[in-house]
Amino acid sequence: QLQLVESGGALVQPGGSLRLSCKASGLTLDGLAVGWFRQAPGKGREGVSCISTSGYSINYANSVKGRFTISRDNSKNTVYLQMTDLKPDDTAIYYCAAEISYQYLCVNWSPTTRASWGQGTQVTVSA
Repeated sequence: QLQLVESGGALVQPGGSLRLSCKASGLTLDGLAVGWFRQAPGKGREGVSCISTSGYSINYANSVKGRFTISRDNSKNTVYLQMTDLKPDDTAIYYCAAEISYQYLCVNWSPTTRASWGQGTQVTVSA
């Protein structure tokens, strides 16, 4: 069974940077698309960024384009989200999810019931 663990969340000042990690265990991330989603207090879940199995196809929410970069290292079974120029609106719990369908996860931003999820990591952007 695939297990995902996010890490790297923290309190950071506006304009700062963080790198989130999504480490998989139990099964390999090979063959799976992996996405980052976030949920702010009182708001719905939002797709942030997503990467295909090969890493050649990547998608970003408009709100983070040019500031966030997703990458994956299949040898480490890990996907990263490098976040720069952070803004207060980026404050949220960040979750990673993995599943076979790039279309549902990364294009539609609608993970299927087969998706595996991590427990989330808190990112707070505040002065």
